[in-house]
Amino acid sequence: MALSIWEMLAVFAAGTAAGAINTVVGSGTLITFPVLLATGLPPITANVSNTLGLVSGSISGAIGYRSELKGQKARVLRLGTTALLGGLVGAILLLALPSEAFDAIVPVLIGIALLLVLFQPRIAAAVRRRREAKGTEAHPHGGAALIVGLFLASIYGGYFGAAQGVLYISLMGLLLTDSLQRINAVKNILGAVVNGVAAVFFLFVADFDWTAVLLIAVGSTIGGQIGAKVGRRLSPNVLRGVIIAVGIVAILQLTLK
Repeated sequence: MALSIWEMLAVFAAGTAAGAINTVVGSGTLITFPVLLATGLPPITANVSNTLGLVSGSISGAIGYRSELKGQKARVLRLGTTALLGGLVGAILLLALPSEAFDAIVPVLIGIALLLVLFQPRIAAAVRRRREAKGTEAHPHGGAALIVGLFLASIYGGYFGAAQGVLYISLMGLLLTDSLQRINAVKNILGAVVNGVAAVFFLFVADFDWTAVLLIAVGSTIGGQIGAKVGRRLSPNVLRGVIIAVGIVAILQLTLK
């Protein structure tokens, strides 16, 4: 179907906003997906088009956070491989399962993630004190618990992806001893990997709208750079507050739709 000029402008604007929000927090899909539905695209086509379009935004955001990625190559490779496998499974499930299979659990997952983000400093401090008492050190890459958690979060990301970044940050913030900004940089890489592998899969097996894909791609690329400049300047407490606010909006939108 052909988009009108106003619909094209709306999709481009949504892509730009989504690119910025995804880089800082995640949940940009909650902006682009409803706009695509409003243009008349079927839900699956809209979801696939959205995933394809947001790949360049994820890459743009990761580039914007490149200084925070220094010294994290081994971590990115380990966690990125996990995200790739999970994202591929999620993309397959999108075409194999009805959306109702995930609708009920997603708001609960986001709510738990928000609680982890909110109390992450206290939880991390308690875990650190326990390790010190036992004389053990934290795993530099989060250990098996983080691998399993990110794999499941990536399955969800390949399936739909709204608030996927919130899940990533909550898991890594809890299980990694690193700054929130450096964790956010890794989150952007993981988002790019999941969107990328899902996009490659969808190119061969799913229907999508090339006009919507290109508009979101250009918009999200611009938005990714904007988000990186804004997000890198936020203090940990402010960034945590933004994450929680976006997560709450995500829960409301998903439960009240």
